[in-house]
This record gives sequence, structure tokens and C-alpha cells, in this order.
Amino acid sequence: MKSGVFFFALVILSVAGSSQSGKTRFMTGSASKSGAPANLKVSPDLPKRLAKFQRVQMPFRTTGLSAREIQLVRKLTEACVYLESIYWRQSDPEALALYQSLKASKNARDVQLRRYLWINASRFDLLDNNKPFVGKDPMSPGRGFYPANLTRAQVEEYVKKHPAQKTAIYDPLTIVRWHDSQLETVPYHIAYRAFLEPAAAALRDAATLSRDPAFAKFLRLRADALLSDNYLPSDREWLKLQNPKIDIIFAPYETYLDDLLGVKASYGAAVLVRNDRESKRLDLFTKYVPDIQEALPLAAADRPSKWGLDSPMEVVDSPFRAGDLAHGYQAVADNLPNDPQIHEEHGSKKIFFNNFMDARVNSVIIPLARKVMEPGQAAKVTADGYLIGTVMHEICHGLGPAYARTPAGKVDIRQAIGPQYSGLEEAKADVAGMFAVQWLIDHDVLPRKSRDEYYASYIGDLFRSARFGAAEAHAQAEIMELNYFLERGALSPNARGLYAIDYEKLPGAIADLTKELLEIEATGDRQRAENWFAKYGRMQDDVKQALTAASDVPVDIDPVFSFATNVK
Repeated sequence: MKSGVFFFALVILSVAGSSQSGKTRFMTGSASKSGAPANLKVSPDLPKRLAKFQRVQMPFRTTGLSAREIQLVRKLTEACVYLESIYWRQSDPEALALYQSLKASKNARDVQLRRYLWINASRFDLLDNNKPFVGKDPMSPGRGFYPANLTRAQVEEYVKKHPAQKTAIYDPLTIVRWHDSQLETVPYHIAYRAFLEPAAAALRDAATLSRDPAFAKFLRLRADALLSDNYLPSDREWLKLQNPKIDIIFAPYETYLDDLLGVKASYGAAVLVRNDRESKRLDLFTKYVPDIQEALPLAAADRPSKWGLDSPMEVVDSPFRAGDLAHGYQAVADNLPNDPQIHEEHGSKKIFFNNFMDARVNSVIIPLARKVMEPGQAAKVTADGYLIGTVMHEICHGLGPAYARTPAGKVDIRQAIGPQYSGLEEAKADVAGMFAVQWLIDHDVLPRKSRDEYYASYIGDLFRSARFGAAEAHAQAEIMELNYFLERGALSPNARGLYAIDYEKLPGAIADLTKELLEIEATGDRQRAENWFAKYGRMQDDVKQALTAASDVPVDIDPVFSFATNVK
């Protein structure tokens, strides 16, 4: 390890919340009771911004749980809070300091500002292309993972001159910093040890409460992983769990925060309580995963076989989420782990958050569809249609190529594509998922009479996600898809500005777009990906007008849990 690493590891934990540039430091604790400085620049329309997020209660329902299982859930929740504290340091350390400074303030502006800081876990508005809503500093694309002014071009030039450091710099689980004129890396398990050690201890305590030996084994292995950054053994055990009554997501998995290289993973966590009845409904789809992989419009060499791999699916209620899963875009499903080695050797787990899905459909998707889609088609947007599309979306995150086939050999797709990867992968999962829906219809697995319901629900959700703006990966994907379908005539506005689907053209457009995106991933062609999104990634004016007319519909939900989150 290079000189300066241990010093930096101490500094990052002791000055959390200070500006990366050293320009600003907010007080925390007892010194901060007066709230935010009066001269702090805060967007005057905070109430309007907050109204875009519908507060929804996510209670911890204990029906069917024993006293010991309730205690287990509480201990897992305790562990999750430590990852919450890390996530803020990855997203925006200064926002954390400001958020903490506002805790005791009763001033209306401070209360509103604190809530909006929580929604974004940063000073930057996800709905406004990550422009600051407090302060003046623009968002650093490297967030808390890299030096504030480091550029991608500088990194690429640096690794050309220092090839021995490339693996560490591009490692998803390291922080990159300057040390004099050299870049150095700090492994997560060192940089965040002050939080990871108590998190690991809480997981081990939870393991003693579990009556499920396999889940207890997983928790102990995941505790070890937190302190070594080696998640492979515990990921394997996680995929082996058989219908666990209580489960957890607990790792640095997603790379949505990294707009510099697109590789750094942020910590996320969710406590999961299985909905057995709904989970059993998904058993129908599991056996068709290998067939769908073989049916994808991609060369056979780029479609690794899924026969014999694990593809467990769980429908759960999540009474608590933290970190990546708690802020901004509220995920209703997940396909994990993201490690391509795991996908290739073992498969992946699909998780569907029942309570979050219900909240999204009822609070956002159906009301929005009634505002922007032709009435007869809007009436076909349903919770069940949305569920089927979401199931196939998550399945298709695990389908297609596992690695990119490049002139340099087999490369992680995420690394080959760079920052555009997250949007590309979300779009691929979207359209490949609907390609799979059509395959299931054609093979009499899904009812043909429900075809229009599935497609209408899919298009309704595209309009929902597009409202997040081009700074968010799901929105990048959905804006691109909408533009492509408009170009192909599979979707078009009528005289009143309401959108109508051409049900005969849409399946072909989906198949062609699926082929394009799969080929981009299979070849790892960064320029092709960037060109594609440059062409289709700008929201058209008529779509903007339609969405503006629906501005009274919330953009997303703001979950309120039964458990307190005391980020430190």
C-alpha cells in the first residue's frame, strides 16, 4: 500500500462532511442548533420540489413473524444504518454535514431543506439534471470516489503512463485520491472501516437470531466480506438460499453515482420479508429463463447458456432500506449481484419489492397514464401489467452477454462502456424484458388477450421514468426508448397531445432496439453507446409539454419507515 493511505483513511472518517476542495465546513452536533446560515443560497421553490415526492408510509408489519424474527429484523435494520452513513460520504460529504446541522432547527426553510437533502442524499437535484438546490458549487462527476477536479481524460492518460495501477483505479471497491502528483487508491474496507466494523458485528449478532442455518451462514460470510471487500463467497451463498422468510440486500452493488468512470459501487441495503403467496406466482417464469436467453437477437457466442444456473425470485415487503436503495429513484425491483463472474457461473437473484411496487403504481403510474396517454389505452395500464413487465426487466438484467468481446479480449461491460453503462443496461433490460414478454405470449405462457395490457403498462412506465431527467440512469434509458419508438411510428401523439401505441408496430421496434443494445454491450463499443444516446437521449418538446401538463402527479414516492435512521 502506498504511503499516505492510512493517513487518508483516518481523515475521510474524521472530517466527513467537509468540502473536498476545503472551501466549506459545516458544523455538526451541539454547535449546529441554529440551523443553516441565513446567507446560504437555497432554491426558493423547495415546497414545489418536495411536492413531486409523495410521502408513503412503509410500516413494519409483524403479522406472521415470531418474537425472535421481529428481533432479527430489528438487528438487520441496525446494521443497515451503518451503510447509510457510508453512502452519504460517497454521494456528497458536504450534504451530510449540512443535513446534520439542520437536525434541531424548527425553521420552516431548514425543515424543507433537510427533507430535500434526504430525498437526494446530496445538494444536487436529481430531477433537475443534478443542478445544486443549495449552495452554488456544481456536482463533481466523481462524487466522493475521486478528487473533485479529476477528469476521465486525466485518468485514462494516467493509466497509460502507470499501467500497473489501472486495476486498482478501476476497481469498483476503491476510492481514488491524489498523493502529491500520483493517484493512489484506498480499499473500501479500509476507508470506511469505522462503519463497516460495527455493521459486521450487527450482522453476526443477527446470525445468532436466525433459525435458518443457511441464512445465518450467509450473514457471517457477508460480515467477513465487509472487512475484506471479497463478496464472492457470500454472494454464492446468497444465491443458494431457499425461499428465505427473512432476507437482506447488503453490499456495494450499484454504480449509479459514478459519472466519471462508471465503475465505483455505492453501498445499499434493504431488509426483506418474504411474501410467500406472491413469490409462488413467479415460479412460472423461472423455468423459461434459459429459453429466453437463447431467443435473444444476438450471436450465439455472446449468449452464455443459462441452463443449470440459479435464478431465484422473491416477492418481498421491505420495512427498511438504506443507502443506494433509500434515496432518489425508488427501486421496485432488483437483480443482484452485479458481478459478471457470478452471472456467468451461478446466475442472479430477482427481488420484487411488493410494498414499493403498489405505492408506485397507485400514486404515480396510473394517474400519469391518464394524463398523457389516449384514454382507451391508459385504461389498460394496470398493476398486473406493470408487474409482468418489471419481472421480465429484472430477469433480463441477467441475460445477454456476461462480458464484452473487445480487441483487448474479454472485458467487464461496465468498464468497457464507461459512464453510459448504467443507462444502457437499464434500457437493455427494459426492451429485452418486453421482447421476452412477447416470446412468452407467442409460446402460450402468457395470455394473448393480455398483450395490450402489458404494452400499455410498459409505455406508461416509460413516461413515469422519463420525468427524472437525463441525469438519472433509468430516465436516460426511458427517454431514449420513447424517442426511438416515436421515430419508428410505434408511438405517436394525437391532436390533443395524448400518446397512442401502434400495437402492431411496437413489437418489431422493441425487437430491433433489443438487438442494437445487446450488440453494443457484447462488443463493449463505448463510442457506439455514446453516439446512440446522443441521438436519442434528448426529450422531445411535445413529450415535455405532455409531462408538464401532468405536473400535478408526483414523480416518485418518498418512503417513511417505522424505524429511525440516524445517519452519522
